[in-house]
Amino acid sequence: MPEPSAPWSLRRRLAVALAGTGLVAGLVLGLGFLAFVSGLARSERMPLGPSDGIVALTGGAQRIEDAMDLLAGGYGRRLLITGVNERTSREEIARLNPGQQHLIACCVDLDYRARNTIGNAIEIRRWMRENGFRSVAVVTSNYHMPRTLVELDHALADGHRVIPHPVVPEGIDPDQWWRHPASARLLASEYAKFLVAWVRTRFETDPEHSSAAVLVSRGHPVKMVAEPLVR
Repeated sequence: MPEPSAPWSLRRRLAVALAGTGLVAGLVLGLGFLAFVSGLARSERMPLGPSDGIVALTGGAQRIEDAMDLLAGGYGRRLLITGVNERTSREEIARLNPGQQHLIACCVDLDYRARNTIGNAIEIRRWMRENGFRSVAVVTSNYHMPRTLVELDHALADGHRVIPHPVVPEGIDPDQWWRHPASARLLASEYAKFLVAWVRTRFETDPEHSSAAVLVSRGHPVKMVAEPLVR
């Protein structure tokens, strides 16, 4: 039997190497996803102590409710709600949180500029600098918390302390995600975004002046021309 030609043998070895690399990469990503899901909070706990401020990232009414409860409980001096929709007014937030109008009137700031999680981190940094805060409790969904912490760790200076307060949303069960296609898609999407954020923040110096942040955000992560924080 004639020996296979050298080019064909080289192509076959290259194909085997690529297949092996793809298999290893898929295995690493799969194990990383399982670790990501297993690390998500399953229950909500009150912080062990107060922070200078409290921040709620929009994306669910439960986040704002939990942040308001923290503010009412004395776990922070002021609350920033970042990424508020332009059509959402202070009166609307007060209507959804009856009995806490006095807190909303005195101690809540609304940010309409942040467009995504990168923008949230930028606005949180500005807000903390403006108020002289060194510590902040961050309220967002459990599946969104890992990416939020990556962005905040990148945006904030050394010496600032971030206390995560993950919200456990109804309908998202990290222990049974494979039984629910919608949950699986959400968690897989968030894991992919977390990986992109982790890689991006390894190579940029400041998200506020980063072309990579603009590329990932499909535009600047904060509105360049916008009203100031609404106090």
